[in-house]
Amino acid sequence: MDLLSLFPEWVLVHGPAAIVVLPLMVGALIALSPSEKLSWATTWFVTGLSGLMSLGLLLQVISHGPIAYAMGGWKPPLGIAYSVDGLNAPILLLISVIAFVCTVYALPSVIAEVEPEKRSPFYAAFLLSFAGLMGMVVTADAFNVCVFLEVSSISTYALVAMGSSRDRRALPSSFNYLIMGSIGATFFVIGIGFLYMQTGTLNMMDMARVLQDIGPGDRVVQLAFAFIVIGLGLKLAMFPLHTWLPTAYAYAPSFFTAFLAATATKAALYLLLRFTFTVFDPSWHFISNALMVIIAGLGILGMLAASLQAIFQSDIRRVLAFSSVAQVGYILLGIGMATTLGLTAGYLHILNHAIMKGALFLAVGAFWYRFGITKVSDMRGLGTTMPWTMAGFTVAGLSLIGVPGTVGFVSKLALAQAAAENGWWWAIGVIVLSSVLAIVYVGRMIEQAYFQPVPKINDKYIKRNEAPLTMLIPLWTLALASVAFGIDSHWPTSLAQGAAQVLGDGPILLVRETMPAIPAIPSTGGH
Repeated sequence: MDLLSLFPEWVLVHGPAAIVVLPLMVGALIALSPSEKLSWATTWFVTGLSGLMSLGLLLQVISHGPIAYAMGGWKPPLGIAYSVDGLNAPILLLISVIAFVCTVYALPSVIAEVEPEKRSPFYAAFLLSFAGLMGMVVTADAFNVCVFLEVSSISTYALVAMGSSRDRRALPSSFNYLIMGSIGATFFVIGIGFLYMQTGTLNMMDMARVLQDIGPGDRVVQLAFAFIVIGLGLKLAMFPLHTWLPTAYAYAPSFFTAFLAATATKAALYLLLRFTFTVFDPSWHFISNALMVIIAGLGILGMLAASLQAIFQSDIRRVLAFSSVAQVGYILLGIGMATTLGLTAGYLHILNHAIMKGALFLAVGAFWYRFGITKVSDMRGLGTTMPWTMAGFTVAGLSLIGVPGTVGFVSKLALAQAAAENGWWWAIGVIVLSSVLAIVYVGRMIEQAYFQPVPKINDKYIKRNEAPLTMLIPLWTLALASVAFGIDSHWPTSLAQGAAQVLGDGPILLVRETMPAIPAIPSTGGH
């Protein structure tokens, strides 16, 4: 049965625009809604519909190749173009599915953490953040990337600040995020400005064509690349540009922390891939050196330094936040290899990390919802008092470590294979060492939950008090996905291979073409 036949024609024709325009328009409307439940239901519907549209676009790309959409009928490079191919279609689906799952979770979470008069604006800001991320990923216009980056960022700053109802430290955290995010956006837009000055176009495909004529010796082009990498490095929390992330994750509302951790850095990583491999030419000496020395080098440092920092954190969210910086390091290591296998492994970890880190933060939010738990030391006896929630946390935690049968193992094994193919045997040692450090900080939390006694209040043990179903269902959806795709990784691996094909069909062929023996989706073409 052809799954594409299940989707209405307008989804396949206008889907690239609808997945951005719909949440933008609805977000503006529900900001004025007097009913928080109506706002939640509308957000749930919009994210669900966006997920279905993203799935339709992905299936269309797999079956028929890349999709080009001209906004307003103005053909690029004069008009604004949206493009969906094997590189960004899985990211669009990932963001929309995570948004939908987290919105189900939001119903009790937002009531507990956000003041009543702010709840409708909260959902409105969330839809704007969601639309901004989708726009960043789907647009083929470099200036529009800057616009959507700011749409997402500004709404994110407000959402982090709304966590002040639970913890006043959300306000300085939001301000710190604003400053660092603004610096990153400024660097990025300056880089785009330099590219426009040299190429005279903002369409990414046209920009890549002109850059091939200019060549690698142009100093302005080199400067543009440096500004873009630094700007995106701040946005994706590349070590040591990650300082905004631990506090933002620690004090934002639980629902939004899970969404932010699973999607925001992934969209920025996508942009790094898109610009480095399809706009610029990674065979140019200054880019190949940057990939090997800066991208891979900082990825390695992040894997070790952030993992060590995670071990010594007392706050659960900060443990997981520093873990995210380390996991970004894994992805950067794959990107820095600049081989087909390395890019496949790095992209696969983008997808897999979103699943397991989303589940972890959803569980942590449920811990706070029932018992006000924020510290690792307060997790004592959670295996007894919240068995299903803690079990979901444990499954995702084991995936973060890289236990066989989980998605974490699949992508770490792929990274190790890519490093071996590249002759980077030392990188395999770093992957193993970082995983051992993950055993320490994840194991510390599991030990508290299962091997420490249930605490007492007034000489009475705390009774079992499980999270509500609206929290458990999203948590276990992601936890089970981390196991299902760990046991059978064919589909996510084939998507990652399709993304690597797009990158390999860019300005050059990659250094090596060795691929694992798993069928890939049809080539989606490139520039």
